[in-house]
Amino acid sequence: MPKRKVTIPELLNMKREGKKIRMVTSYDYITALLVEETDIEMILVGDSLGMVVLGYEGTVPVTMEEMLHHIKPVVRAARNTFVVGDMPFGSYNESIESAIHNANRILKEGGADAVKLEGGLNVVKTVEALVSAGIPVMGHIGLTPQTATQLGGFKVQGKDIEAARRLLEEAQALEAAGAFSIVLECIPSPLARAITERVSIPTIGIGAGPYCDGQVLVIHDMLGMFKRFVPKFVKKYADLAPQILEALKRYASEVAEGVFPGPEHSFGMNEEILSQLAAGEGKRC
Repeated sequence: MPKRKVTIPELLNMKREGKKIRMVTSYDYITALLVEETDIEMILVGDSLGMVVLGYEGTVPVTMEEMLHHIKPVVRAARNTFVVGDMPFGSYNESIESAIHNANRILKEGGADAVKLEGGLNVVKTVEALVSAGIPVMGHIGLTPQTATQLGGFKVQGKDIEAARRLLEEAQALEAAGAFSIVLECIPSPLARAITERVSIPTIGIGAGPYCDGQVLVIHDMLGMFKRFVPKFVKKYADLAPQILEALKRYASEVAEGVFPGPEHSFGMNEEILSQLAAGEGKRC
């Protein structure tokens, strides 16, 4: 059966039926084409592209224009996969009006099916306004990379009772605000389980253990392409970086030695034309 794009009601039903939701990131046409050939229901065009594609130290520098630039090719490639576009830092924290404007751009110009934004109680009113404007919203709590400095760096969140209670409260507040799902990042597995059991919308875990309703990973991490930093929670399903490096080294060597291109990679020419070219050597028009 051909792949069909999942709907938000179907995602909610997957949670009720205990079916796991699968999500990966993608930032370009070629990887999105590959995801499109799988049973993975969702793609996140995350602002993590700032680190794994654009070479920034973090996600804060990513702009709306950069997000739109990467969302568009993913949408063109993955026509039957639900695409969520990240709202970058600065696109929703200035005012509710700017949040609606920028979220509209992600859906209208980018073609995404929904937006994701980071934050808990501080973004509840924004989520309510976006949902009221007809924009599907995925929440994101726990470790929120855009504000990691305030959280004390990239580390596990919700480890003490007060922090755990706050995360549970934030999840319930986002649900009440109309979010259709919530990403739980870098929180203890038992806490993720408690949150998942107490909200009726799907939770998507990344470093939050096995009890979430779904999982998401950065595609460069799971394919072993990003070597600068690999989080503890990442499972490598391939180790492509060494293979790519070896291929590049072989190419460089074969070009230098004249081995590539060989006859099988070259185009021939009609012998009569070659004779005419040879006979005309030295002549000018």
